[in-house]
Amino acid sequence: MADRLRIVPVRSWGEQRAFINYPWRLYEGDPNWMPPLIMNIKEMLNFKHHPYYDKNKIQAFLAYRDDMVVGRIAALTNVDHNERYKEKRGFFGFYDSMDDSAVAKALFDAARGWLREQGLTDMRGPLNPTMNYEVGLLVDGFDSPPFFMMTYNKPYYERLFLENGLAKTQDLYSFWGHKDMLGGLDPKLLYIIEASKERFNIVVRPMDRKNFKRDLDYFIDIYNRSLVKTWGFVPFTKAEGVHLANSLKYMLVPELTLFAEVEGKPIGFVAGLLDYNPRIKASNGRLFPFGWIRLLWNKRKIKRMRMISTNVIPEFQSWGVGLVLLNGLLPKVQEWGIEEGEFSWVLESNHLSRASLEKGGAKITKTYRLYDGKLEASPAAS
Repeated sequence: MADRLRIVPVRSWGEQRAFINYPWRLYEGDPNWMPPLIMNIKEMLNFKHHPYYDKNKIQAFLAYRDDMVVGRIAALTNVDHNERYKEKRGFFGFYDSMDDSAVAKALFDAARGWLREQGLTDMRGPLNPTMNYEVGLLVDGFDSPPFFMMTYNKPYYERLFLENGLAKTQDLYSFWGHKDMLGGLDPKLLYIIEASKERFNIVVRPMDRKNFKRDLDYFIDIYNRSLVKTWGFVPFTKAEGVHLANSLKYMLVPELTLFAEVEGKPIGFVAGLLDYNPRIKASNGRLFPFGWIRLLWNKRKIKRMRMISTNVIPEFQSWGVGLVLLNGLLPKVQEWGIEEGEFSWVLESNHLSRASLEKGGAKITKTYRLYDGKLEASPAAS
């Protein structure tokens, strides 16, 4: 009797557990795969409540061949996106599967069907669950592990996506740099930095852990205001921003998170996160009972850092404030002993940031891709 492929909407605790655990089997033996923090992935899937789902929905699906899980996908709504862009777009994420066209087709058909039931007409992904979190399909750069909070997947996924009627809509790049690549600052950039500091009397200060809530409010406000013209951007809700910041509170290093202020008012920030992935892998994604200790103990030993964001409010975006922040961060990075870092992610449509990083000598080492598709049934698998 032939193996029977079936798709199951995730509802029970056992199905939730199977959905979360599947990547451990799929990526077994892959040195570049990094397990997620299990506590975090439960929230991202709304198996444990997350404020994103106060107004949005998610439905996870598992693919079984007989009694064995062979794939997974989640379909998502994003009310704020569709209100902002006047679209009827659904989203998908958390995709993993074996290299099997029939499995992929069944998963995408299930996601499409659920999204159509929500009254939507188009689909974009992978987003886990939005562009404010982990995003994109890795399509180039499989030879090294990802930095913290960046995605990783099997190389054959892109073929499965294309077979199912999805087409590229935007690429995102990771720019890598090593301490040995640091040279003298370009005199032109130094001039811009000094001119900006003098013009606005900019003060750069580190994050204040004693006033974390105040700085969190500054962060959310600057982040949302600075990205209003960015492709696909949807602002954090206050609840989301608070939740994310609280989840990262003890991972943040004040010296590596700086604010720029003018007349005592924050106008920009730069945020760097240590690469905790090797420690998460050592604890297999589990923080209890001793994973927290392994994760946070002696952070000075971590010598890789991901630059997650440099944001400046619109009124100051053309005045070199971002360069002032990065220049302020450089000695902090050197003092910490960071050996390599990644600027990620950078949209291909963000020509200014790409040009600045390339001029500074940073190299594109990974490319991630977002795909769009219609919600009619996917093409028949060959």
